Amino acid sequence: MKRAYILFLVGVVCCANVLQAADDGFTPLFNARDLDGWVNVNCAPETWTVRDGMILCTGIPTGVLRTQKQYENYVLELEWRHMKKRGNAGLFIHSDPVTAVGKPFTRSIEIQIMDGNAGDMFSIHGATMTPDKAHPKGWVRSFPAEDRMNPTGQWNHYRVESRAGTATLAVNGKVVTRGYHLNPRKGYICLESEGSEIHFRNIRIKELPGSDPPADVVAKKARGFRCLYNGLDLRGWKQDPGHENHWRARNWILDYDGKSQANDKNLWTEEQFGDFILIVDWRLGDKPKIDNVPVILPDGSEAIDTDGKPVTVAVMDAGDSGIYLRGRVKSQINIWNWPVGSGEMWGYRKDKNMPAEVRRGATPIFNADNPVGEWNRFEITAIGDKVTIVLNGKTVIRQVRLPGLPERGPIALQHHGDHVQFANIYINELD
Repeated sequence: MKRAYILFLVGVVCCANVLQAADDGFTPLFNARDLDGWVNVNCAPETWTVRDGMILCTGIPTGVLRTQKQYENYVLELEWRHMKKRGNAGLFIHSDPVTAVGKPFTRSIEIQIMDGNAGDMFSIHGATMTPDKAHPKGWVRSFPAEDRMNPTGQWNHYRVESRAGTATLAVNGKVVTRGYHLNPRKGYICLESEGSEIHFRNIRIKELPGSDPPADVVAKKARGFRCLYNGLDLRGWKQDPGHENHWRARNWILDYDGKSQANDKNLWTEEQFGDFILIVDWRLGDKPKIDNVPVILPDGSEAIDTDGKPVTVAVMDAGDSGIYLRGRVKSQINIWNWPVGSGEMWGYRKDKNMPAEVRRGATPIFNADNPVGEWNRFEITAIGDKVTIVLNGKTVIRQVRLPGLPERGPIALQHHGDHVQFANIYINELD
């Protein structure tokens, strides 16, 4: 009888908690069982796991876990604890769905979760905000009015209120940080992995009436991308003998020294793909040196002088690489420093047996490369035998038809004997 009575009391308490949650307007963002409702943006599967009602983050690799839904006006509550001194992590609000160019994090407003330094609020990777107080060094960063963090290993409580582009943060029951004129002011909510173990629990949200904000203050919408490189190892890529210690996972960067000893030195995906949109960030890593390269004309031919000799121009050359589509070397998208720009489809442009419109279409409309040493982003769309390439937000190849392009095949990162780095490799399969 006593046991039955105790069970009855437990049931009453649980029901009361549920009713209270319903009455105060909060709903769980984390169900304490699994990661349903969350998207692992760019980390390994084991980076984010669930145990004992908590989200456990290993901190490796650097990256983010985001909500499936965007939020604008709301009250967000969560608890967190670091498991080592000086541990680092963060909470991102109003975030884009995928990481920024050449970064392991998204464009967003970050709320710092650092052991010993919790509560800073600042914009990252293209987002903007106005701090509540001017900083003497001019930093665009709001600092907490006081340190309210509990000792390492103990739980801390965050309460974030977002209303019409203004955000406030309460740490362990007291508002300490404010930010104004946030842009974006609507987007995804993210948890950050940054080098050390951290735990999260009791994540819940109360949505407030929205304002239907204009598009220029709303984060980008998710388009179904998934990451092909997990930042921890090369799972999902063919590890031919001779690749080891040359194609390397270096946190969020996939690094290649140009010296693979494999028979096929290119790095191929294990999966095959049909129609897709592919995002790839890249930068050439060699020290630039002067080289003379051909001048490519808009029709895909190479310029010659009045004597019939090739016209060349001196460039600062930092190496060469590329991307192969659907298992075919001919469908190479070039990465280089030639004046014509990256995105050129070498195998089709050079093939004089191809129709004139194909050779012209395989030649970049203009050079959209960033300066040598900076990150670049390809967005490659392949539908049927037509390919469009956007480089750094500019369309350089527009729906070129590629005769003979296979319907399906793997994707490869090209070996050309040079140092090159890749990151943020995402695919959205369209078929």
